[in-house]
Amino acid sequence: MERHTMLLHGHELSYLEGGEGPVVLFIHGMLGSQHNWKHLVERMDDTQRVVVPDLFGHGESAKPMGDYSLSSHAATLRDLLDRLEIDTVTVVGHSLGGGIAMQFFYLFPERVERLVLVASGGLGREVSPLLRSATLPGAEQFLTVVASAWMTTKLRGLGDAAARVGWKPGADVGAMWRGFSSLGDRESRRAFLATTRAVVDIGGQTVSAHDKLTDVEPPPTLVVWGSKDRMIPAWHALKAKETVPGIRVELFEGAGHFPHLDDPDRFADLLRDFIATAEAYSPS
Repeated sequence: MERHTMLLHGHELSYLEGGEGPVVLFIHGMLGSQHNWKHLVERMDDTQRVVVPDLFGHGESAKPMGDYSLSSHAATLRDLLDRLEIDTVTVVGHSLGGGIAMQFFYLFPERVERLVLVASGGLGREVSPLLRSATLPGAEQFLTVVASAWMTTKLRGLGDAAARVGWKPGADVGAMWRGFSSLGDRESRRAFLATTRAVVDIGGQTVSAHDKLTDVEPPPTLVVWGSKDRMIPAWHALKAKETVPGIRVELFEGAGHFPHLDDPDRFADLLRDFIATAEAYSPS
């Protein structure tokens, strides 16, 4: 895998690319980055060409003022694929990335061969109070304090002390800590709040894919969820299956919000099998 930077709309977009074969586009979630897919894509790029961007406002990509809606992210991904001369992809989206993946399909169905949704947003109102709190007045000032270098150093010290007495953080803790640690600068905090408020209010998620999914013929779709997801409840996967008959749902028992990190080997096997057996979507 090689990291590249591309200038899109006047801003730098960072992405990983490697491998040969049918193309898989991986889209990370809120406060995520390329890193969330790193161990997985190493299991995929021997048979697939993989493209793994940092969304604007995340990771190594620029964090400009502007539109952080699902449609804006989807349009950016389309432009990235255009520049890479890629026509169609299997889209894999986690959490916020799942919502972006569905919006990408809704806007550009001819570009999508298959859809893989991992603990996806956009399939129900319910979401963690942690994300809902980011929509409250004063959230930016609060984040400025709790994400400061002083506070993160203290929290890291507590984690190290707990590890010395046998505590082993799971995949959720590690991924969320990396995301939280990325909020040390003002631009990252501003982008995080803009992204969150584009899809969440104090009552929960504000964007739903259910109406859109029933209006179009869906592509072959695989939904993966952790049974102990505390960010977005796993029953959203079952609700999606009722709304769109024919989609495939896989629950990872005991996994949290990052099932692809809890068991990357199982996830990679599922993804390989899905790509090999699900016929590519062709809009009617």
